Amino acid sequence: MKVILKQDVKSIGKKDEIHEVSDGYARNFLFPRGLAAAADAGALNQARTKSEAKAHHEAEARAAAQAVADKIKGKTVTAKVKGGASGKLYGKVTGKEVAELLSQLTGTEIDKKKVELPSAIKEFGSYDASVRLYAGIVADFKLKVEEL
Repeated sequence: MKVILKQDVKSIGKKDEIHEVSDGYARNFLFPRGLAAAADAGALNQARTKSEAKAHHEAEARAAAQAVADKIKGKTVTAKVKGGASGKLYGKVTGKEVAELLSQLTGTEIDKKKVELPSAIKEFGSYDASVRLYAGIVADFKLKVEEL
């Protein structure tokens, strides 16, 4: 019997997948617990539509991330911070500050957790950094730390 899973089932598969299971397993285990539904023509059509919509939304998100990556790639972002005469900073440059600078540059919100900096930046200078925007989409940029 073909069933469409409503939830992840450890021994069968993931949510919204279509699987062939024995009739007894479906009637006695999956259906009573609400883990699956019978895969009739209407349910199959609905599952296909749902998977197409999911693929479409994922493609849109990937395209948007690629557009942001193109804006960032190869650019130089300048952070102005206070520091001493010896070239040391009062504090350090964090991912949050860099994410705010990138957000201003691109016009879209960048999560501070996605920014990858070299080890703690505690001196003036130029650094290579990157931001992970989506699975497989990484934008590299230069971070220039200058005195305020």
